[in-house]
Amino acid sequence: MLNVENLVVSYGQSEVLHGLNFSVAPNEIVAIMGRNGMGKTTLMKSLMGVVPTRSGKVSLADGEITALKSFQRVEKGIAYVPQGRMIFSTMSVEENIETGLVAHGDSKVPGDIYELFPVLLEMKKRRGGNPSGGQQQQLAIARALATRPKVLLLDEPTEGIQPSIIRDMARTLKRIRDERGLSIVVSEQVLSFALDIADRVLVLENGEIVHEDLRADIDEAKVSKFLSV
Repeated sequence: MLNVENLVVSYGQSEVLHGLNFSVAPNEIVAIMGRNGMGKTTLMKSLMGVVPTRSGKVSLADGEITALKSFQRVEKGIAYVPQGRMIFSTMSVEENIETGLVAHGDSKVPGDIYELFPVLLEMKKRRGGNPSGGQQQQLAIARALATRPKVLLLDEPTEGIQPSIIRDMARTLKRIRDERGLSIVVSEQVLSFALDIADRVLVLENGEIVHEDLRADIDEAKVSKFLSV
């Protein structure tokens, strides 16, 4: 569903990602793990077209998207939930979700989005800046799902969220994958969350993939060492 070949990304003369290679299968959840500053957010932004690619290739389903702008990637089927959620605080909850409908010319928020996130239905007329951090994360995911993606990218979704909400989020993400048949890529530092949702774990260190395991085979102690400061 998503294929990344020899991806090199730089900020000016400073190379951040050094030729990454990985793929994500249909219906697969992949966790990209690593400490702060290892390149996780840069990877997410480059997949979304927010940060330009110096060299390499990104393909979605059957087509290459490396040269496409962000809005074109959304139309092709990539959705992005950025670190910090980036909710439009003065717009209502419903209006926030509606911004995702533009990608395919839809006009009404699908009911199944509110089924996934009932709290958003209760709060749909409230300003987007009012809900708690966990509720704003749900709103950011709902907005992304409104674009009807094939691949959902989530950058540090557990940041600033309490443990009980993190568990709920893990269940919801697996439900989204199962019901919608999409692929999910999550960048994360919380190993327990990654183990809860991921089919496969990749570890990013200094802009390179240094470890990879299927969830069933994962060496938790080894991955924990990569995550410790």
